[in-house]
Formats: sequence, structure tokens, C-alpha cells
Amino acid sequence: MTPASAVSVSTPGRSGRSRSRRLFVIGGALATAVAAGAAYRRLQAGRSAATTGASDDDGQLSLGWGEAVVASEPTTVSTDDGADLAVWDYAGESADAPAVVLSHCWTGNHEIWVPVARRLREQGYRVVLYDQRGHGVSTLGTAPITVELLAHDLATVLEATDVRGAVLAGHSMGGMSIMSLANHRSDILHERARAVVLVATSATKVGNYPDPVLRRMAAPLVGSPALTRAMASRNGHRFVRGVFGTEPVHAHMVLTANAFARAHPGARADFMVALSTMDLLEGIATIQLPTTVIVGSRDTLTLPLKSDEMVATIPGARLVTLPDKGHMLPLEDPDAVTDEIVRAIKG
Repeated sequence: MTPASAVSVSTPGRSGRSRSRRLFVIGGALATAVAAGAAYRRLQAGRSAATTGASDDDGQLSLGWGEAVVASEPTTVSTDDGADLAVWDYAGESADAPAVVLSHCWTGNHEIWVPVARRLREQGYRVVLYDQRGHGVSTLGTAPITVELLAHDLATVLEATDVRGAVLAGHSMGGMSIMSLANHRSDILHERARAVVLVATSATKVGNYPDPVLRRMAAPLVGSPALTRAMASRNGHRFVRGVFGTEPVHAHMVLTANAFARAHPGARADFMVALSTMDLLEGIATIQLPTTVIVGSRDTLTLPLKSDEMVATIPGARLVTLPDKGHMLPLEDPDAVTDEIVRAIKG
């Protein structure tokens, strides 16, 4: 969720001369179309970005919980400002099975976590997923979009599902939700969680563009109907190639692009602006829970140096780097991510 490369767009002026405008696309925790600039250059060079990788069941994400696990209909949890959050709560193998709460990225939805959730379910754990407000099938609500709001939404889900002793795992903006919880609802974090797993995320602002530029240029583009159509198109997956590592699976890119297209345009734009001024370091320095930070060595959105910053700030945090992986780790390497979550459960 750092800035994508700027895309230079030429438009003819009334005088017949061409003018260039710099349009900035800011990425996010989930991260989806934020690599549009890099993908655009690949397309212009005639290179196909649609790589088909592994042929296992996760490559058939249509959308595969697998034969052993059946996806259910979500329940609705309402916030104080009227947002309806879609929540999936899968019981564990036993009544006292440890719980894992999975929070997804910017412009993603709970489906980004499906490969990991399925693995956890097959091992008997309770799994709770939800769509962030304005993402997936959750509604936007009326509150101004802020990073603090992420904390309150996560707290609402934790209280509604009454999880105790849970591992909280967040990808990109989902990780920021957990870190925002540490800043704004620390009591809930320490009351409900036993450990934290932060996946391809950041505690400080993403992007280096001045706020007026973001609001005037980038935010309208990210929330535009044109970008929605592009992401939902047959070639939408090409625009998210840059958020993956060296061996992306075609179905994962399609899922990522479609999730972007389904996200509320206002949520896409406003969360992007909110994350551009974020600083959660003070709060995460008070986390008194075992914390694991996972990053892909080829993450171009939440750069590895952002993970170093979090590990240096959170007491006792440990860093796990996945070679050749990019930003979409729950899709790219669900085995490794699941292993770290299980390790956190077992302490």
C-alpha cells in the first residue's frame, strides 16, 4: 500500500497540442490494483502479465473452500454509524477450539483469506472472517473514513462473535486494523487476543505524495467508474500483476482485480487517503502479546523496511521473510502463513 508508479497520460488540448498529466495511484493492504503503473508499462511493452503458476486446488479459486469445507452465508454485525459488516464464523472442531480472526486488505474482501481459512478449518480451529466496511458485501456506513474507524470495526466484530484467546491475523489494511486496535482500543486487543500475526502490512503512512495531490488526483482516479470497469474486465488481472511475486497464479490475480472492482468507490478513495497519513507506532509499542510479522521479499507495496520498522517497535516481535513472494501472501503462500498462525496458536 505504497504508491504505485505514476502513470503518465497524454490528452489533446484545444490548441491541438498534447499535454501530460501525472495521475497517481496509491496502493493498499490488500492490495489490489495499486501496481497499475507497473502493469501498464508491461502492457505497453507487449509483455503478458498473466502467468499461470501452481496447479493445486488454490489455483482453482472459484472460490474454493475445498470439498471438506462448505462456505456459509454471513451474519450481519451493525456498527454505531449504520454500517453492516458481513461476518463468517466457522466453529472449531470442539467447543474450546482456539479461534483465529482474519482481517483483509484494502480493496480486498474475506475471499483473499480463503486458502488460509480452509487450512485452519481443516486443522480444527475456529475461524472468523469479515468484510471491511465498503468492501465485499459490507456496507459503508456514515462515519468519516479514518484509520481509527478500522479499530472500532474490528472491536465490533470481536465483541459480536465473543472470541477469547484468539490469534488476530491481518493482511495489509487488515494488519493496520489490528495495529489501530492497539492504538485506540488496546483494552479489547489484550482482552480478546492471545497473539498477533501481521502479514504484508505497515504501521506508518503509505505513500509520499502531499495530501492535496492525493485528494485532487489520486483519490478520484481510485474511486472512478472507469477504474472499476477496467478491473472487472477480462484483462483486469493484468493491472494487479505487480502486487504478486515471481510466480503468480492466474486465478489469484483475477480474484484480486475483481475484489477491487466490487469495493465501494468511496471506500477505495477515502481509505487510501486515510492510510497516507497513518502513524501507529506509539500504540504498537504497547502490544504485550506475541507478535509475528510476515513479509514477502518482493513486496513492492508494504516494503520489507516497513516490516523492519514494526519489528523494531513491537516488544519481542519476530520477523518472517518469504523469498520471492509479493504482497498477496494469503494467496501466494497460504501454507507458510497458516504455519505461522498455528505457531502463534500453540505459543
